[in-house]
Amino acid sequence: MYRALDHRPVSHEPAAAGSHYTEASSPVAGTNGEGPATLSPPACDPQAGRDPIFVTQPYLPPLHEFLPYLEGIWERKVLTNNGPCHQELERCLGDYLGLKHVSLFANGTLALMTGLQALDLAGEVITTPYSFVATSHSLLWNRLQPVFVDIDPETLNLHPDRIEAAITSRTTAILPMHCYGNPCDVAAIKAIADCHGLKVIYDAAHAFGVTDSGGSILRHGDLSVLSFHATKVFNTFEGGAIVSPDAETKQRIDHLKNFGFVDETTVVEPGINGKMSEINAAFGLLQLKHIDEVLAERRRIAAFYRQHLTQVCGITCLTSSAKRHNASYFPIFVEAGYPLDRDALYALFKRKNIHTRRYFYPPITSFPMYSALQSACPAGLPNTYSAADRVICLPIYPGLPDEVVQTVVDTIANAS
Repeated sequence: MYRALDHRPVSHEPAAAGSHYTEASSPVAGTNGEGPATLSPPACDPQAGRDPIFVTQPYLPPLHEFLPYLEGIWERKVLTNNGPCHQELERCLGDYLGLKHVSLFANGTLALMTGLQALDLAGEVITTPYSFVATSHSLLWNRLQPVFVDIDPETLNLHPDRIEAAITSRTTAILPMHCYGNPCDVAAIKAIADCHGLKVIYDAAHAFGVTDSGGSILRHGDLSVLSFHATKVFNTFEGGAIVSPDAETKQRIDHLKNFGFVDETTVVEPGINGKMSEINAAFGLLQLKHIDEVLAERRRIAAFYRQHLTQVCGITCLTSSAKRHNASYFPIFVEAGYPLDRDALYALFKRKNIHTRRYFYPPITSFPMYSALQSACPAGLPNTYSAADRVICLPIYPGLPDEVVQTVVDTIANAS
């Protein structure tokens, strides 16, 4: 089973109202294969006198299991630069995910920036306003123009019809995000991209382990980019990866993340230092041994939430098209029929020392580096701004006490 974990944030205090989490990793629930949802009997007033409960918390395997990995690193004295742990983790992730070409990175944002660089893009890239800011920041770092289009109100992913309508002669790519791990309409996006000769790079920060009927959701697009930040389902403390469709693309990405070096004396293009260290890779190898139990525990909690919250008037749970979801977040919509608005419910939880999150509030388009763009006008993004005002993500992670899960449900069900 899971060890009792310290209920403190990863490396930061809870963000102030109206701000984004340091990493946007607070997952959604899936319904496939969750089984019966049961919890142990709740205690009275379970949060009284306890440490705060946060929306997520990193899973940490027993420390003694990590020590042999550290001892090996100390013996080899290889700390970075494509060491044995790095190489093994790329292989093991490929095997686990059913993918052949995985490139590890120091973090997901560097991976996204490098992936965009590898596609040789220019001009405009159509993207989502409903995501963590790293999605659009990566475009600015590549001197690309974000063009924001509205999301589907049901999935919270980019709406294919809005993508098609936003394409101009300057459009070179589409950058969708699998929001909360809920798969985008990949078939529709591919059809649009193929018709107009566009590249597709998926921000798959939330989508580790998610599958559709054909396998990993990460196989879609020209590239898919993962985050292994401490708040993610699978974490390496900090980390990320790019999934490439072929060996040639992976090789170029591997050059780009290592300053552009091909060999000891040859530099082929202006790269960056995006390499994952051996310690991070070693931790990833250990995490991978536990990932199935981590996902199972997340799905158990998600199933309990879904079973009980679907009965509450004015509360809607997000559904997923995934064949196998990762329950990385559990977002709910606070609708007009509920006695409180979303912010009042958020404040109620905070008074109980339970820190839910308003992902993603405010939308990216409200920030000053984007708000002046024509595509950032709220009038053109009604679904985005509606979701930003209605969605709240509930605590979900391995080690979350059953009585706290019950308290979350009771708080929502009994609010007035």
